[in-house]
Amino acid sequence: MIFTTKRLILRPWEESDAQSLFRYASDPDVGPIAGWPPHQSVEKSLDVIRHVFNGDECYAICKRDSHEAIGAIELKLNGHTDMTERDDECELGYWLAKPYWGRGYMPEAGRELIRHAFEDLDMKTIWCGYYDGNTKSLRVQEKLGFIYHHSCDEVPVPLLNEVRIGHTNYMTKESWEKMKEGNS
Repeated sequence: MIFTTKRLILRPWEESDAQSLFRYASDPDVGPIAGWPPHQSVEKSLDVIRHVFNGDECYAICKRDSHEAIGAIELKLNGHTDMTERDDECELGYWLAKPYWGRGYMPEAGRELIRHAFEDLDMKTIWCGYYDGNTKSLRVQEKLGFIYHHSCDEVPVPLLNEVRIGHTNYMTKESWEKMKEGNS
């Protein structure tokens, strides 16, 4: 499936994206704040495309005027998230390349995937989290309309061999519909 917004295309990852993924995912300001180490090689990025970015609802974020992947966004369905065990709930996960921070790309991509989750996949609730200190991710979730649910003081971050404070937010289909009505 491919989604188009005003400025973006959300499309499945391709092996040919490995070079651009490495370019952006090797930045030490991008991965660690989200819980994963910077990529060390194009081969590592290719492995991530093959084995991590292979979910049914995982998309490369691309600017409409180029095919280059500048980030990732995913609806993690039951069996691929630890936030829910329900089939009518999912987790929204995302990251964006540093050169594109602060331009509104992530809320734009997030709005489209949230619409897809509620309208096409018939989800009832979407969960979304961030680690303490990741204010950019918090700000995206606030712009999208997520509501605070809880925090946990000891969240394992296995890819970095750390324990962090994690914050969990959520959005229900009902709250999304009300928000959508308010914006029409």
